[in-house]
Amino acid sequence: MNIHEYQGKQIFARYGVPIPKGIPAFSPQEAKAAAEKLIAETGNEVVVVKAQIHAGGRGKAGGVKVAKGASAAEERAKAMLGTTLVTKQTGPDGKKVHRLYIEQGLNLEGARELYFSMLVDRETRRITAIASAAGGMDIEEVAEKEPEKILRVVIDPAVGFAGHYARQLAFGLGLKGTAMSDFVGLCAKLYELFLKEDCSMLEINPLLISADNRVIALDSKINFDENASFRHPEWDGLRDANEEEPTETEAKEAGLSYVKLDGNIGCLVNGAGLAMSTMDIIQHYGGEPANFLDVGGGATKDQVTKAFRIILTDPNVKGIFVNIFGGIMKCDTIAEGVVAAARELGLKVPVVVRLEGTNVEKGREILSNSGLAVMPAANMAAGAQKIVELAKKG
Repeated sequence: MNIHEYQGKQIFARYGVPIPKGIPAFSPQEAKAAAEKLIAETGNEVVVVKAQIHAGGRGKAGGVKVAKGASAAEERAKAMLGTTLVTKQTGPDGKKVHRLYIEQGLNLEGARELYFSMLVDRETRRITAIASAAGGMDIEEVAEKEPEKILRVVIDPAVGFAGHYARQLAFGLGLKGTAMSDFVGLCAKLYELFLKEDCSMLEINPLLISADNRVIALDSKINFDENASFRHPEWDGLRDANEEEPTETEAKEAGLSYVKLDGNIGCLVNGAGLAMSTMDIIQHYGGEPANFLDVGGGATKDQVTKAFRIILTDPNVKGIFVNIFGGIMKCDTIAEGVVAAARELGLKVPVVVRLEGTNVEKGREILSNSGLAVMPAANMAAGAQKIVELAKKG
């Protein structure tokens, strides 16, 4: 689950992470009022108007603008709200700007911009801290072209983000004196935040080292681990429906794991591992999956119907591959859900079904007696190959 920069900075503030003063705004009028308040509090006429979308690279796309005075901030807000920003992370369709963050301007003369992040490293099964002196840049580009500028430390959970880890990064970044001690303290605060807030990723780009050696988080990007949502009812208030795929939201409410992709072959599978394998084998035979969809091991007929309906409402889908290995999940339940959804919405694309496991014969019988043009597959490979061929014809 992603949140906006201003929401991340509000969390930063709770943990004592230094941030510039800022106020969210949802209209040009609110942007002007926010700028007036910041100017009065700081005595600085310069403010920064920042578009709030769930993607990086906003500055290069025109989503970060400096304004001098409240009236200028209002004009910047008018020009920015409602526009669509296209960055490397948004895809070609971009994201529409519905929210802004008005932030105090800082004097960057003599300052350094660093990069800092923490994430869950699935290879080491530990939290890894990453830092670089090349802050304010696309870190992916830095890692590709100048990998020596990327510093990493894998944190031992038994000791936490101990001082020696932070000092190792600080030395690598060339920090000294107050900046080093502040950076070490910052690392401890961010690690505490990472654990208590159940983050999967935290990023500050850039992390500013001011001319007087102060450490300030100029940006904030936080992703939460949705598996921990039961511990955080407050997360519901941080969601922005404008930033989420409507079908993904609908699937989540139905208890389904669904991620929309750019392909044209819909997938309905039980089990995350089998779902990923299904996408791989579709690509192996020259197709492109339109989604990741795991109905889980205990899905009901209604959930399966909902899942099939979600797939069918994607206009890019030219074929559907149902790949079920029934253990807890019964094959007849899947078959009933597929038939119900197909009859409700009208089946206009080919469907290939591979069923194995509990009640498989009953499931196959339901499908064969449905009157629907559903093609059975003897195994996973044959099913994937068949649906790729049919989707290409469609």
